[in-house]
Amino acid sequence: MVLSIPQLQHKAMEHKNIPGDINLHLEDLTSTSAQECREFLQLVAFLWALQLLSVVEGSMVQLNSGGYENIVIAINPRLAEDQRIIESIKKMTKEASTYLFHATKKHVFIRSAKILIPLTWNPKPDYLPVKTESYDKADVIVAEPFLKYGDDPYTLQYGGCGEKGKYIHFTPKFLIDDSLLNVYGSRGRVFVHEWSHLRWGVFDEYNSEKPFYVSSANQREAEVVVEATRCSANITGIYVPKDCTDASCLSKTCNYNQSTGLYEEGCTFIPNKIQTTTASIMYMQALSEVVEFCDDRTHNPDAPNLHNRMCKAQSTWDVIKMSPDLKNPPLTGTNPPSEPVFSLLQIRDRVVCLVLDVSGSMSSSNRIGRLRQAAELFLLQIIEADSHVGIVTFHSSASIRSSLRQIDSDATRKHLVTLLPTTANGGTNICAGLRSGFEVNKVKYGNTYGSEIVLLTDGEDTGIRNCFTEVQNSGAIIHTIALGPNADKGLEQLSTMTGGLQFAATDSLDSNGLIDAFTGITSGSGNFSQQSIQLESSGLRITPNQCFGGRVTIDNTVGNDTFFVVTWEASIPNIQVEDPIRKIYSNAHFTNDPTTKTARLQITGTAQAGDWIYNLCNKHTLTQVLSMTVTSRPAIPDVPPVTVNAHMNKDTNNFPNPMVVYAEVSQGFLPVLGANVTAIIEPAVGNPVTLELDDNGAGADIAKNDGIYSKYFTAYSGNGRYNLKVRVQGKDKITKRGFRLQHHALYIPGYVENGKIQMNPTRPTVSDDDIQVNLGSFSRTASGGSFVVANVPAGPLPDVFPPSDTTDLEANIAENNIVLSWTAPGDNLDVGQAARYDIRMSENRLQLKDHFENATAINTSSLKPQPAGSSETFSFTPDNLVLKNGTKIYFALRAFDSSNLPSGTSNTAMAALFIPPTPVPTTAPVQITTHDPSTAPVQTTTHDPSTAPVQTTTHDPSTSAGPEKSPAFSVTVVVLIVCATAIIVSLISSITICIVSGNKKKRKPETGF
Repeated sequence: MVLSIPQLQHKAMEHKNIPGDINLHLEDLTSTSAQECREFLQLVAFLWALQLLSVVEGSMVQLNSGGYENIVIAINPRLAEDQRIIESIKKMTKEASTYLFHATKKHVFIRSAKILIPLTWNPKPDYLPVKTESYDKADVIVAEPFLKYGDDPYTLQYGGCGEKGKYIHFTPKFLIDDSLLNVYGSRGRVFVHEWSHLRWGVFDEYNSEKPFYVSSANQREAEVVVEATRCSANITGIYVPKDCTDASCLSKTCNYNQSTGLYEEGCTFIPNKIQTTTASIMYMQALSEVVEFCDDRTHNPDAPNLHNRMCKAQSTWDVIKMSPDLKNPPLTGTNPPSEPVFSLLQIRDRVVCLVLDVSGSMSSSNRIGRLRQAAELFLLQIIEADSHVGIVTFHSSASIRSSLRQIDSDATRKHLVTLLPTTANGGTNICAGLRSGFEVNKVKYGNTYGSEIVLLTDGEDTGIRNCFTEVQNSGAIIHTIALGPNADKGLEQLSTMTGGLQFAATDSLDSNGLIDAFTGITSGSGNFSQQSIQLESSGLRITPNQCFGGRVTIDNTVGNDTFFVVTWEASIPNIQVEDPIRKIYSNAHFTNDPTTKTARLQITGTAQAGDWIYNLCNKHTLTQVLSMTVTSRPAIPDVPPVTVNAHMNKDTNNFPNPMVVYAEVSQGFLPVLGANVTAIIEPAVGNPVTLELDDNGAGADIAKNDGIYSKYFTAYSGNGRYNLKVRVQGKDKITKRGFRLQHHALYIPGYVENGKIQMNPTRPTVSDDDIQVNLGSFSRTASGGSFVVANVPAGPLPDVFPPSDTTDLEANIAENNIVLSWTAPGDNLDVGQAARYDIRMSENRLQLKDHFENATAINTSSLKPQPAGSSETFSFTPDNLVLKNGTKIYFALRAFDSSNLPSGTSNTAMAALFIPPTPVPTTAPVQITTHDPSTAPVQTTTHDPSTAPVQTTTHDPSTSAGPEKSPAFSVTVVVLIVCATAIIVSLISSITICIVSGNKKKRKPETGF
């Protein structure tokens, strides 16, 4: 009998007190039937699968009885010690817990959080040691922004609607400068806004790039108005013209852009301080009345914001309540059951033990030799100075080859290299190796908390689960490297339960996979100044007397401690490296180690920036694999280097579910745009697959120009492990830095209160020159770890992947035509070329969403889809539809592949024709002040009801989104018009009399006025 998922979940509840060591043997179950044994072991497999699937980018957050536990908030090591940061984090989290509890209708709150204190801060008695927590796996980081362009709290968000993000970033100024409270709102509310991005995969309900849109004034479709992009549309405020900062703002109106029908660029929506609506947190959580997410009652589906685009116009609450976090009934009581409990954990010196398999199978495919090459590179080039390193080998038993040695000199590094294994024999006992590794690591601090183990093995071990309890209790992080096709399937469980990295390397030498794995195991402390960065990793099988070469671009952000490393199989090749000033390095300049078959060139000082050309020629009589690896470190300690963070959207997958490749290219916290990013995915058996990743906001990529390059992966070649490598090339004058434009709390320009506009300081800006300075060309290569795929059928794969959903469809009216634009999907999601499009239109948005087939079809016979990622444009004149002022119509599309598989329905685009009215001046007096952060809190004046009211946008809930019609002219305006008319009439009369008199005197015709 095979248990269903609900049955397994029920069994899980029955066995919730299962001890940590779940590796039960049949001989221990004499009182249990064989059938119950099978059910229990199936339950164990389910629990492990559930644990693997629930982990996102190493987050350790758990939800227990409605309470989030183990939220990790890490302070960057480059921040000066300031206890105010810790106190502000605590206060913010406590406030966030209560706000979150009520915003989720009593479903969740924050039970506990861990604050990671950097090694650079002075130790205190209440600082405990970290265990498996680390800066690079934190849920929240506190760090200065690069190029101090602002303090916007934001969330790094990779995935689609409902998918978790990577981390939240707060700056220290945001946490301790109270002047920003008027800009973003209270810190606890901002935390909930960002937590909603991070945990539930919802998006912002404003749009800085499209701040306005055309909306219905009421249910009569012919009446349309310009509205601010927001949710809910019930939030009221005024529209302030560009650069208006004084009392004249309310005597002016925003001008219209005649080409778009929207307000001119620079027009700003200023909200009223006091509101009657309670939504929405994803728009403007700073308003005191806002305590809810937009739901089906308050959602504004027409607003052109990222949330509507990515979540197909679902409300934020509809998305959030689908999360497993909210599957249980709400809690009782009017407040959270308890306040958050905080643990202060301090990071310590890095302690690493290499635990290396030397069993008999390591002698095949020269695995022991490749292990030595890769581990040597790790010891000489990757591990950071002042770290502590030990070495353990294991086969049927384990042996300590080196106790911990501090990396304090090149001599220490070279001595450790001499202790690496050279022979292989015996069986495989992974637990013996791990226990010896723990023994080595605990010498430094008396325990293994926060220490690391790099575990490499190529064999299966039926007893690997015997030490799972020890691993869980160790507080150590285990990084795993699976070498070859038969490495134990339990390795990934070790890295998952400890927050470690997982890698896989095949026996294909030209992939350089094992070296890439060791190169990717750098410190997770957040200190970039000593981080080793891989610039190049390339290998190729070369026939006799043939050569292969390449180009490595060293940029200004790296260059210290630069190594060129060549490896070979049989005999050393002829080596030539040419630097940017034409200096040639040959074999004589390299240090040759015939034992490891490695030649190494270290560049003295800081390597010259520019293109370095290398060439390797095989002079052996037989074909052999040659490889080149280049690593370097930052050139300037205070300038972050360009880095690449590559990974898949999950660590395990079942066919036919697609996967997504991500590569974040950044300098500090700024995205790097316009780079060429290539992913190479290598299966355990079969040929590698190459994908060009995009940052175009289409297909797997959720946001354009955010420095996160993405692509779907569906080309599975079988079951088992796959490894990911990403190559990035930046080009001078093409590649540039950008801003984090998405997924952050809104910077509120000001408020209207009691007839007075209170302006906040202008949002800090940075010019393009500041952003792009000294970036130039660069080369990077990064390992993205490994992932496991199951249920792939044998033989040719069936066509099960349709074109990806279009999420960036836009519609505009140009003269008598409607112009649609979008990014082309592919044949298989965002790869290849779709076969055809089905485009529909309707005057009812819901018809397109719920009954796409019943909407009016548009003739697209002349439209041939372009390759995925191309810009598509389609213009047509609608039949039986007169385009006139007030016309508003919706569009959506589906794409079909060559097997006639349809994509999902795209986002709904609205085209509206709005002829702007002639503006009518108003003279209503309004006081406007600019808030000085250094002064006391904002003071407001009392509004005099006898004066003309402030012009505000209001919303009648009984009608659709949009402001009410303005009332008739005030008495003041009428009097002014009458007076102006009298003056004009008098002027005309006077001029006429003058002209007549002149004619009588001159008897000549007047040619001018």
